Amino acid sequence: MNDPSRPRADIGVFGGTGFYRFADDAETHEIATPWGPPSAPVHIAAFGSTRVAFLPRHGAGHRFPPHRVNYRANVDAMRRLGVRALVSPFAAGSLRPEIRPGEFVVCDQIVDRTWGRESTFHDEFEDGPVHTPFAEPYDPRLRRVVLDAAAEVGVRAHDGGTVVVINGPRFSSRAESRWHRDAGWHVVNMTQSPEAPLAKEAGLPFVGIALVTDYDAGLDEDPDVEPVTQEAVFAVFEANLHKVRELLHAAIPNLA
Repeated sequence: MNDPSRPRADIGVFGGTGFYRFADDAETHEIATPWGPPSAPVHIAAFGSTRVAFLPRHGAGHRFPPHRVNYRANVDAMRRLGVRALVSPFAAGSLRPEIRPGEFVVCDQIVDRTWGRESTFHDEFEDGPVHTPFAEPYDPRLRRVVLDAAAEVGVRAHDGGTVVVINGPRFSSRAESRWHRDAGWHVVNMTQSPEAPLAKEAGLPFVGIALVTDYDAGLDEDPDVEPVTQEAVFAVFEANLHKVRELLHAAIPNLA
């Protein structure tokens, strides 16, 4: 871990749906981990005095569906690079009429409804039990930095919200979406778990930034809202990708 020849970075960024590159002048590094290879080579670029490592969680060209992403390798690769903050932009469906497509939610809580995923680094308690506290999944300081950056660049970012993580790759049924809404949750996504708990186990301060692309299976109070489609998600994310980049560029100097 202390090999001086190993590439280093200050901040890690995971790219999500439609977000596969962050900087054109980046160095490319293959990072080996005990959990296998990460989803793609890591790209490291300098933003002023800050080195940022970028890794598309779904791989090049969105190769891996959410239930097949090697989350352990992705998080461990960032840990091996020495990052001091891990930023996780992600596409999300809104469960609330007041949270609109094109807006952001800087989440403060998470509900995991996935199954069958490798969700911990602790497959055995070789040195005794390890039960990681997870009451606060998202780092409060990083959340504040991102919210301040959103205000600076003029994008709408909701302060707090619960993301419910489903297994995918299918979207929710109307009944599931209604259940999530009735539970009081705010957005739905397919990748924040086990990304967030693994970051916690790895000791990496973590912030999740939802870019809202749709209203999930629709809104009961507005029959004109169509259920989400893959095409709609990609189109909205692509149309708003510049906001993601502007937000990250404004936040980076204060994240590490």
